[in-house]
Amino acid sequence: MIKTQNLTKIFQTDEIETSALNEVNFNVEKGEFVAIMGPSGCGKSTLLNIVGLLDNPTSGSYLFNGVDVSNLRESQRTGLRKGNIGFVFQSFNLIDELNVFENVEMPLIYLKMSASERKARVEAILERMKISHRRKHFPRQLSGGQQQRVAIARAVAANPGLILADEPTGNLDSKNGLEVMNLLTELNREGTTIVMVTHSMHDADFAHRIVNLFDGQIITEVKKQMGEILI
Repeated sequence: MIKTQNLTKIFQTDEIETSALNEVNFNVEKGEFVAIMGPSGCGKSTLLNIVGLLDNPTSGSYLFNGVDVSNLRESQRTGLRKGNIGFVFQSFNLIDELNVFENVEMPLIYLKMSASERKARVEAILERMKISHRRKHFPRQLSGGQQQRVAIARAVAANPGLILADEPTGNLDSKNGLEVMNLLTELNREGTTIVMVTHSMHDADFAHRIVNLFDGQIITEVKKQMGEILI
């Protein structure tokens, strides 16, 4: 599903050049749950942004579902993201002016789904996420755990094959964090591929594979199911 080769990202500001990723080779098979770890500033979120088609690499190649997307225009990246990739962020990123139902419905509107289909889909997802009783509430009226449930519901609304999660439990207490990780694990067991950036070893333990980054490079990979460490 995801295959990068010598992926490099350089940020240029005035006369300062910063290398965020340095020839990264990162592969994810369909159905995997991969955790990306490393210190702040090591390139984790930059890698996730490129994988999620929110940014382009400076050099190197990126194949998504077999298609080279390394140098796509913004409109092309946007079109490919729709229906294929769902996002979950630490800060929830819900739209304050929309209620729970409307936040979850938004990606389905972009896909031009009919109103009746949207209603049925959103109702089913909210029920599954145990947040249907809050469908008319606004984000400010929800707890952090409830907001993240809504964010996950929105991420899966279009039934994407890939979910990218950036510190999904970072703003939650341990109880709500565990519930969120259990939801992501359940989605993965049903076939959704998940790539998650995290600082939490507890959260990373839910993944099949842990990729460690340092200074923009992959330094180790741990395949948990086999107990094998790849250097």
